[in-house]
Amino acid sequence: MPFDLAGQTAIVTGAATGIGEAIARRLAKAGAAVAVADLNLAGASEVARSIGGEAFPLQIDIARSETVNAAIEQVLARRGQIDVLVNNAGIAGKAAPLWEQTDQDWQSVVAVNLLGVVYCTRAVLPPMRKRKYGRVVNIASIAGKEGNPNMSPYSATKGAVIAFTKSVGKEVATEGICVNAVAPAVIRTQILDQLTAEQVDYMTQRIPMRRTGTTEEIAAVVHFLASPDCSFVTAQCYDASGGRATY
Repeated sequence: MPFDLAGQTAIVTGAATGIGEAIARRLAKAGAAVAVADLNLAGASEVARSIGGEAFPLQIDIARSETVNAAIEQVLARRGQIDVLVNNAGIAGKAAPLWEQTDQDWQSVVAVNLLGVVYCTRAVLPPMRKRKYGRVVNIASIAGKEGNPNMSPYSATKGAVIAFTKSVGKEVATEGICVNAVAPAVIRTQILDQLTAEQVDYMTQRIPMRRTGTTEEIAAVVHFLASPDCSFVTAQCYDASGGRATY
């Protein structure tokens, strides 16, 4: 079966809602035992329960490296291996021009959107390198390529995630580990509740398909990048933008 994940262990961050939940469900359907990782343990537990099978909840605060390390150790103790990491958790931050963004506004977005990806990836690479196999998929954004006005912290951190993906992907390219990113355009999830109607319209009108994407459409792209079939693809950023991206 293409993209078969039977016998594999996957961690999906921010999996209690939205894109992360759709990814967790897709990977579990493909046979993976999925750690539904989220700061919201109750939400993660509900998603894991509804998925059933070998899915299990995992509380994680990706903005704190010590809790990330502890969570990864918990998964290793339970499953003995980590085959897939999907760094999906993220926040939009405050909608405002740069001159109205405070230090704290920037620091909170950087802590989750960039450092959270760094901490989680750094924690799973040693066990992946030991087994000479792994897949890391980072959820970036088209904003990381084009920049969205009044979203400078979000855009900057997503651009950094793309560059981070390319760098780390090359570092482990000979070790059986593939590191890739997905850059969605606007997707209809709860994160849009943090944005103004004008911001959502700005993003949607620039999509040639003239619609928002679905969480399932992003999960489909992630599924390939998380699978053994993704064996000669690494350090890449796959756009899922309805035609918006041009490079």
